[in-house]
Amino acid sequence: MGMLSSTLFPETYEESRARFRADLARVQMLWRDARLHAHCIDAAEDATIDWIAAHAERRERLVIFTTGEHGIEGYVGSAMLKIFVDEFLPRLDPTTTGILLVHTINPWGMKHKRRTNAHNVDLNRNFLWNSAPDKSFNPDYARLAAMLMPRGRVRNLAVSQLAFLARLLWRNARDGAGKIRATTLLGQYAHARGIFYGGDAIQEETRVLIGLLREWMREYAQIVHLDMHTGYGPRYQMQLVNSRFEQTDSREFEKRFNYPRVSKATSNEFYEIRGDLIDFVYALAQNEFPNQRVYSTTFEFGTLGDSTWNAVESLRIKVLENQMYWYGADDSARAKIAREFEELYAPRDEQWRAKAIADARQAFDGILRAEGFV
Repeated sequence: MGMLSSTLFPETYEESRARFRADLARVQMLWRDARLHAHCIDAAEDATIDWIAAHAERRERLVIFTTGEHGIEGYVGSAMLKIFVDEFLPRLDPTTTGILLVHTINPWGMKHKRRTNAHNVDLNRNFLWNSAPDKSFNPDYARLAAMLMPRGRVRNLAVSQLAFLARLLWRNARDGAGKIRATTLLGQYAHARGIFYGGDAIQEETRVLIGLLREWMREYAQIVHLDMHTGYGPRYQMQLVNSRFEQTDSREFEKRFNYPRVSKATSNEFYEIRGDLIDFVYALAQNEFPNQRVYSTTFEFGTLGDSTWNAVESLRIKVLENQMYWYGADDSARAKIAREFEELYAPRDEQWRAKAIADARQAFDGILRAEGFV
C-alpha cells in the first residue's frame, strides 16, 4: 500500500496540478469533447484553478467534483480525485452524464499549505447566498479574541501552548466547551487576522466556482456534487456531511448509500457553518433551478480523532499556525507547528491513507449507485 499511497498523494501543488492536467487525455477517451480550463488566481505564484469539463450527449445527469477549498486539504483531495478519474469515470455513461472536475478551488492555499487564501479568507465561510459578509455576525467571537488570535512571535513553543491552554480553560469555565466550539467554527467576518475568517467581500476563487456552478447546473436534470475535506471527525472513518438544507434524514442516507456514517451540518449532528459551499449549491438550486434534483455532500476525512482532547489539539494547532503566519516564529517552533498543521490536514501515516482510500471508494460506489449514475 505504501507505493500506492506515495503515488496517489502528491508532495506539491505543482505536482498535483500537472497530474490533473495530464489526465485530460484519459478523460477524453470517454468524453471526446472534454476540455481543460484554467483561471489564474495569482500570476506571480503561478496559482490557477483548473477544471476538466465535458457535456453529455443527452444532458440528464451531472457529476461535480471539487477539491482544495481549504488549500492544504487539496493533497488528500487530489488523491481522491485521481481515484475517481481512474476507477469511477469509466463506469459513467458519457451519453447521459456530464462531468465538471475542479482541481483545488484554493490554489494559493494548497501551494503554501494553508487553509485560507492569500487574504486569510476561509473560502468555506465565503459562499454567501445573495448577501455580503456581515461584520456584525457572530459577535461572540470577539470575546474569544485573546485565545484565538494571540499576538507576537512564537519563540518558545511550550510557553505558547501553555498560554493557549490556560486561556482555553478560563474561557471554558465561563462559557462551556460547546459554546466555544460552536462560536469558533461558525465563521466570522470582523477579524481579518483570525481563524475561520469569511472575508470582507466575496473572493475571486468563490466567484469562479459560483460561475461554474451556474453555468453547468442549469443544463442538467440531476446533479451530484462531491466536495473533499479533511481534519474533522474520527481518525479512521470518513464521514459524509450533508447540507443543513438537505431534507432527507442522515440515517436514511446511511441505508441508501450502504455507508456507515452520514451527518448533517447542524449543531446536533456536526457543527453549523455560515457561508458553506454545499449550502450554496442547495440555495442556488432552490432559487434558480427548482426543477433539478440535487445532492451535494462533503467527504470529511477525520485526522486527529473526535474526542474532546482531539478538539482542543485541533484548535491549538490552528491558532498557533495562524499566529506564526502573522507574527513569525523561531526556527524550532516553526518546524514543529508546520509539521503538526500538515498532519492535521494531510496525514502521511500509511494506515490512515489506506483507510481513507477504502472509505472514499465505498462512498463513491454507494452514492453513484443510489443516485442512478452507475
